Amino acid sequence: MNMAMKIPVIVLTGFLGSGKTTLLIKLLEEVAARGLKPGVLMNELGKRDIDGERIARSSLGRFPLEKLLDGCICCTKKDEIQAALTSLLHQDPDLLLLELTGVANPEEIVEQLAEPGLLSKMYLHRVITLIDAEHALEYNSIFASDKQLVRTLRCQLSAADDLIINKTDLVPPPHTRKVTEMVRKYNAEGRIHYAVNANIPVTALFTTIQPIPRSTPLAAVSTGSSYRSTRSPFQVVQPHRHHPPADPTSAEQTYTSFSRINTLSLPIREPLHLPASRLERFIKKWNPSLLRAKGYVRFSPPEKSAYLMQYSGKRFNWEAVDYDGPLYLVLIGYGLPERRIAEEWAFLHK
Repeated sequence: MNMAMKIPVIVLTGFLGSGKTTLLIKLLEEVAARGLKPGVLMNELGKRDIDGERIARSSLGRFPLEKLLDGCICCTKKDEIQAALTSLLHQDPDLLLLELTGVANPEEIVEQLAEPGLLSKMYLHRVITLIDAEHALEYNSIFASDKQLVRTLRCQLSAADDLIINKTDLVPPPHTRKVTEMVRKYNAEGRIHYAVNANIPVTALFTTIQPIPRSTPLAAVSTGSSYRSTRSPFQVVQPHRHHPPADPTSAEQTYTSFSRINTLSLPIREPLHLPASRLERFIKKWNPSLLRAKGYVRFSPPEKSAYLMQYSGKRFNWEAVDYDGPLYLVLIGYGLPERRIAEEWAFLHK
């Protein structure tokens, strides 16, 4: 297949709460401004889809969207990647945007994209990693006992072409410099951006991406293409660089990118008969094990708007949204006491 017919893929990675979905929305805005048709694949650890709903509600127009829920794309959901990407290709996008879970190892996704069934149809354009400036330095000590997760966090850094040190407004400049030093320890070549709310100039990421000229849908092209190149199929203008693993042991075959990260979905059967402050106290009670929480909430007496609640970096954000679907909370943490949380939630929400 001619390289001009291959679909560029941009991978977004970074730990929980680093700002991946916020960046994805900004990228989709740029894509729309350029008249490009995107395909989007989103992966969430939990059984409930919150970030996908957030993307669908945005005023970015209609575009193909695939979701892999209840597991990590590089571990338990690994076997579903090809089917999800093939489904997107059948809808003839000009590029693909993949948002990974916060505990996904992007090196595993790079390997998946090199599978023969996908290699003839797409190429890896960029890997973009977001770093939470406020908490990134804590992770190595917090997760020291989880070698798989530490390896994953390092691979998220080493695999990146672009590294966005996000939330710099929450830390002083000396702290940001220490985060930069840590990032450079694992990735000496990637381009570093400093951002608030993942706001970076995204134009340069798309300078070589154009609408795909095709008279035949890409998905109809045989995977047994006669196209051959002396270069790696990933070697294009502004190519992704496949970095060696930062930790020599990470070259060993592994089947999970973490061991003790767990998620818990808490249903909300009706509008909550308690104030937002009480709900916040319940959520914060599970610190320091709690890493992330999010969900859709409606309070009683019934209000016109539901709220998208997000908890990240020990901070809450409430956003009134036009949403009339099921109400629920999702908690993501490190060894969360799931049974105890569920019991206390049942008591609070009776």
